[in-house]
Formats: sequence, C-alpha cells, structure tokens
Amino acid sequence: MSDETVWWRRGVVYQVYPRSFQDTNGDGIGDLEGVRRRLDHLVSLGVDALWLSPVFPSPMADFGYDVSDYCGIDPIFGTIEDFDRLLGEAHARRLKVILDFVPNHSSDAHPWFGESRRGRDDPKRDWYIWRDPAPDGGPPNNWISNFGGSAWEYDETSGQYYHHAFLKEQPDLNWRNPELRAAMADALRFWLSKGVDGFRVDVIWHLIKDASFRDNPANPDYVEGEPDISRLLQLHSADQDEVLDVIRELRAVVDAYDERVLIGEIYLPVERLVAYYGPDLSGVHLPFNFQLILTPWDARRVSQLIASYEAALPAGGWPNWVLGNHDQKRVATRIGAAQARVAAMLLLTLRGTPTLYYGDELGLADVAVPPELAQDPWEKNEPGHGRDGARTPMPWDSSPNGGFTTGRPWLPLNDVATLNVADEARDPRSTLSLHRALLALRRSTPALEIGDYEGLEAAGDVLAFRRRLGGEEIVIALNLGPKPAEIDLGEATVLLSTHMDRTGPEPAGPVKLRADEGLALKVSQ
Repeated sequence: MSDETVWWRRGVVYQVYPRSFQDTNGDGIGDLEGVRRRLDHLVSLGVDALWLSPVFPSPMADFGYDVSDYCGIDPIFGTIEDFDRLLGEAHARRLKVILDFVPNHSSDAHPWFGESRRGRDDPKRDWYIWRDPAPDGGPPNNWISNFGGSAWEYDETSGQYYHHAFLKEQPDLNWRNPELRAAMADALRFWLSKGVDGFRVDVIWHLIKDASFRDNPANPDYVEGEPDISRLLQLHSADQDEVLDVIRELRAVVDAYDERVLIGEIYLPVERLVAYYGPDLSGVHLPFNFQLILTPWDARRVSQLIASYEAALPAGGWPNWVLGNHDQKRVATRIGAAQARVAAMLLLTLRGTPTLYYGDELGLADVAVPPELAQDPWEKNEPGHGRDGARTPMPWDSSPNGGFTTGRPWLPLNDVATLNVADEARDPRSTLSLHRALLALRRSTPALEIGDYEGLEAAGDVLAFRRRLGGEEIVIALNLGPKPAEIDLGEATVLLSTHMDRTGPEPAGPVKLRADEGLALKVSQ
C-alpha cells in the first residue's frame, strides 16, 4: 500500500473516554457495550478510527492508566468477549480501533510488581526502578511526580525506594531490562493478533530515565501556583536519547502486522517532538503534536507554529494535529464557543492526521465539577489542576442524564438541554452539523486529505493557507478575531462556512470574513 493511501494518513481519529461515552448497565460508568451501541454516531460523523482510552484491568487509581493486566478487560467495562464484539462491529463499519497502551508504569496491583517488591533478589526486581536512599535516608534524587510531591516511594521491607512518575500506585517499569521489553512486546502481539489496528502509547517520552539518576535542575521560569512538577526541568527523568531504541523495538512489533499504526503521546517542543519519528522514520508513525493546545490562540502565533512544525518534519514524516484530549481543558473552554467552530475547521483542513476528542463535535465545554464530586487523583493532590471537567459524560439527548445512564453518572453532565447529539443532529447549523460537513468535505477532497500545505500572507486576525493536489486547490481562511476581516484571494467560491449559511461564488474583490468565521474556498489558479 502506498504512503498516500494508508488509512492513518488519510483518516481522522476519534478519541473515546470509555467511562464517559455510554453506560448500559446502570452503574453510571460507560462500558464497551455502550461504545458498540454508539458506533453509528462515529459513522454518521465521518471519522475513520476509534481510539479507546484504557480498558485493561485496573484498580482505577488513575482511571485505567494504572494497569494490572495488559492482556485483559476490566469488569467495569465488560469482558474480552465484549471487546471482540466491539472490534468486529467496528471493522464491519470500516472503522479502525486503536488501543491506549500504558507501558511507562503499571499498577502496584500488577503481579509483576508484587513479585518485584518481594525482595532485592527476586527475578522481577529489575523490572521496576529501585534505588537505595540518599545518604540522609531520603529519596534518591529530587525528581517530582507529575501529580505533585516526590517521585519516590519508600518500601519498608527492602529498604529501597521505587520510582513513580505519577501516583505511588503507578510504579515505573524499567525499560532497560530486556525481559520486561519482551513481556511488553508479547502484550502488544496479543492485541494485534486480535485485529487491533494500532496503539496510542501513553507518555512514551518517559520510558527511559537517566542511567545515573541525576537531580533535575530548577526551572528558572517557574511561577508560583503552577503544578509542582513545573518547579524542575525534566532533564534527566524523561526524554532520554536511548528511548528511541525502545521505540524502534515497539515499531518492529507493530510493523510485523499489516497496516497498523503506532502513535506516541509526547509533550515536548517541536524540535524534540520530531525526533520521535526516529532515524529513517523507525520511530512512532505519529508523535502526537499538541502544539495547537499549548499555543496562544492568535493568528500570527498559530501561523508561525504551523510553519515551524512543517519545516521541522523529517523527510517523509507525516504531520498530525490535536485540539483536545482527556488531560486538557476542552477547546470551547480555552477559546470560547464561537472560536471553537473556527478551530474545528483548522483541525480538519490542515495537512496531517487529526484527532478529535469525544464531545468536541458538540461544542462541549468543561463542566464545573464541585470539589465533593471530584474524581481525578491530580485534583485531589493539587486542587485546581484536575481534569474531571473535560471527562464528563457524553450527552446523547435532552432526557435526564442525557441518555448516558439510567443510574447516577460518575461525573456530572453539562446542561443537556443546551447541547446534546439528538438535538444538534436536527439543527443544520449546529456544531455537530458543522463537524459532519467538514469531515464530508475532507473525505471528498483529496487536496484536504493528502495535499500539500502552503501558508498564505494575511493580516490582523486572519489565518490563511492553501491545500493543493494536482489541479485541485483549496484555500482555508480563518478569522480568529471578534471583528469582520477580509483577505484578497482573487476569484473564489465558498464551499463551507463555519456559520453554515454561505456557499457559492464570492463577489469580486477581497473575500469578506465575518467575526469568528472560517471559510473553505475553491480558488481559480
């Protein structure tokens, strides 16, 4: 299969947070059967792949990102038979299925860790990261957990500390150990043999730590009130050059199966992010690019970001873009409902593979979760930094609990009378209708799927670029501001407006953009 036609280049990925998608047994928590029953929503939306946040057995200290068995399904979500049924029905609808693989750490309830902590001489001791105390008896170094506090936990039995980049219930695995690597490769093969189409690999840049466990330096730009982890630069606890050797091995496992994809979660600047494509593209197919989330919503800043990213890509490296996920505030919260529609057009027309977060197609914003209902362990450790607001249940209709559950939802919903799938599906100008139209335009326009990208000159709040393939040329013009603007494009025909009320040839002269409006246009060459 040629690079141009491989599914993960042309397709759009849709992330489902299973706890919040659809509950079918009344316990208030979404499940795999619920995802199966809602597959037609993904089909009607027009996406190509379903990415499931973790569904493996877990004590749920971090809601599935603490895995106790890499080859099973947690009873909260159903059974392995439920998964097989979901996978089969997704494939029958021509939807790919991507699993969330969490290899940096396991749960402390994983049998491997139970063996490892039995004593210093246990065969699996080196499957995790154990270190002697510092001379004063304290932690081996100054590394900080991503959830606040020391990244080391003392074990009374053995007199050593184990490392945990996140919760103490999530001990880090030692990827310098070849037996551990082999066991994790076998876990990947278990799911690949079932027909899973790929993996999103959690915190992949964390897998290898500094061999000497040196202290991290202070962050000179730290601002009081930021998360504890921001106090230090993660120079030695993550993003080590040797991680590319590990990723090359994971990629080889995936490449042994036809048309599978490896995606890496990587929160790094562009210049480091692109290193994860690996020498000769031997790394992950798609190192997740979160820069649209992290960059201020300003036309000139975003334009420069796109240009810098495109310039930094290695030869043959395929770009990708993300506007939201389970760890970030929703796009409608960050930039407002009106600009979230403009952002949707940007996401779905840029060169590269887009990932769409569940509920963003409705224009959902973060829900204000009262402290007494907080679930996120980060929120409990460092109040004000939690992620619950972006993980709330999907509103399917305007009935109580939005059609998500017949029980008590694990997190509160948005105002379901205002935003829900059923009502938005009937409204031709809704955010859902806009996403469907954008995805249909993308699918029917090869220049938007795989065409070249060229930034265009624009002034003020306007961001513009050209997508071209062969004789087909599409221009995207986006007004990132609250006032009308214009751009001179020559003879142009509007294919789609984010306001959903405008198509056809434009009058002679500059193309006029209303406040908070994005346009997809066909222009004469």
